[in-house]
Amino acid sequence: MNTKLLIIDIATTLFQQKGYLGVGLNEILKACNISKGSLYHHFPKGKEELLIACLQSMNEEVTTDIEEIFKQYQTTQEATQAMIGKLVEDFEREDTIAGYTFSSIVSEMASLSEPVRNACSLLYTKIQGIYSNKLVAEGFSKETANSIALMITASIEGGLMLCLTQKSSNPLKIISHVLPNLFKE
Repeated sequence: MNTKLLIIDIATTLFQQKGYLGVGLNEILKACNISKGSLYHHFPKGKEELLIACLQSMNEEVTTDIEEIFKQYQTTQEATQAMIGKLVEDFEREDTIAGYTFSSIVSEMASLSEPVRNACSLLYTKIQGIYSNKLVAEGFSKETANSIALMITASIEGGLMLCLTQKSSNPLKIISHVLPNLFKE
């Protein structure tokens, strides 16, 4: 793995675990075993530029994962339940959901940095687009599909945060049972 990707990978994990403000540059440097010059070579604008690169990386990983799941199932309902099932399994195995949630970064940084807010917004927009496109293909109107996609996104993202705070996968399990009600037009 090249140095830039290593920095992004390690910093993403640290930001997810401790939040943007909870992670100092020295901690990132130590975890990556690199010099400050090496970090600034790859991210000349510093920590915020690194955070945006981490969010873009998460964007690719998360949306690719969701797209793969959604290709395997005929309906949005089946795909959504399979995706939530995967999140529940990941949570129960690892006692966390590291790769999927970035709400803490949004709540911490969205009001402080327009570039970070935009990067987070792009990720949510792409996720909602995956859901909405599948719903439109099933015959829902674009307006209804967009509304349902917003509810799916908000439900899952909220469920992830509740799982983390409650140290239980029950919130996602409940959401998985309640979400099918959204798919009735």
